[in-house]
Amino acid sequence: MANTKNAEKRTRQALKHRAINRAGKSRIVTASRKLEGAIASGDKAAAEQSYSDFTSVLDKAAKQNFISINAASRRKSRLHTRVSAMA
Repeated sequence: MANTKNAEKRTRQALKHRAINRAGKSRIVTASRKLEGAIASGDKAAAEQSYSDFTSVLDKAAKQNFISINAASRRKSRLHTRVSAMA
């Protein structure tokens, strides 16, 4: 239990930040699953649309420091290769 007002405030802030971080990372996972599903189905148009949505989500996540900029670039690059390889 917090002994000071400052400790109580930090506990409240930590709970809020934890919820925000969890939601941000969840958006990344959801967009990733949609893209993986579109790639697995073999529909190139759907995959390209999902890739566009996924890059937007990744860029926003990197901007808000949910993931690093380099990690976002790496994931975009790898998935772009897979999408463009579809026939």
